[in-house]
Amino acid sequence: MPYFKSFTGDEDIQIFYEDLGKGEAIVFIHGWPLSHEMWEYQVTPLRELGYRCITYDRRGFGKSEQSLDTYNYDALAEDLKNLLDHINVDNVTLIGFSMGGGEIVRYCSKYNCDRINKIILVSSVVPSMLQTDDNPDGVPASAFEEYDNQIREDRPGFFSNFCKHFYGVGFLSHPVSDGILNWTNTMLFPASQKAVLDCMSSFSQTDFKKDILAINVPVLIIHGDNDRTVPIKATSEQAAKMIKGSVFKIYPEAPHGLFFTHKDILNRDIVAFIISGDVNQDDIIEGDATILPSNEAFPGLDE
Repeated sequence: MPYFKSFTGDEDIQIFYEDLGKGEAIVFIHGWPLSHEMWEYQVTPLRELGYRCITYDRRGFGKSEQSLDTYNYDALAEDLKNLLDHINVDNVTLIGFSMGGGEIVRYCSKYNCDRINKIILVSSVVPSMLQTDDNPDGVPASAFEEYDNQIREDRPGFFSNFCKHFYGVGFLSHPVSDGILNWTNTMLFPASQKAVLDCMSSFSQTDFKKDILAINVPVLIIHGDNDRTVPIKATSEQAAKMIKGSVFKIYPEAPHGLFFTHKDILNRDIVAFIISGDVNQDDIIEGDATILPSNEAFPGLDE
């Protein structure tokens, strides 16, 4: 199995990755507390379309070695840099889901978006997830404290409930099968408890407003308006206003885990943005982002 060594601080971490296909490169960064396997429904169709799809497990998750020291975003961004240097690839499209959006903007801040051609943020925590006086729609600190307690007390039980919120499962809403819930749970369990807790601390407390200013490549922002995990108003709506020239797509009724529930339109949007990075003149402009019609696929890709 392919691994690369990522040296950060006093640690030499073994990071697992997969590099599949040939052609223009896409690097996928998974969310918390999943693994590279979450991208299955993107990697297979995009590889069949002629793209090189690269996924990896964040330190402490999936098949990667856990850190005994740090899970802050400086270290995580350095892991990403070490991956790109290891595979020696340029003109990459970076796709970050949820917590993974933070790696991308911190990478751009530290390394001036080196090797990057385009960025896609999906259900991302950027610029800030925590509720503060200037971010009233964020998640209260008390909620993360409760999550911390539940993970320490009964991690499998917490994850079981987390998965239902993740996909928008409710008493009358069943957007995914029990099989998908079970599949998702199998991705969660290999993560070390330290990685789960420390990464939650990182994505809940890190403010990326200054990092965003370093982005100098085209950006597509995608978020569901029924996301009960990462509130859209505190995150992607703000990112769309801050990232000049960005494109913002809101998926109606989509939950946090839209990489599965809305996989077809997401895959079309990814490909179309890579191909054209353009928008229709009729699209609505709000702030610094171009807001696309929420019920349409990204323009530029033939039916």
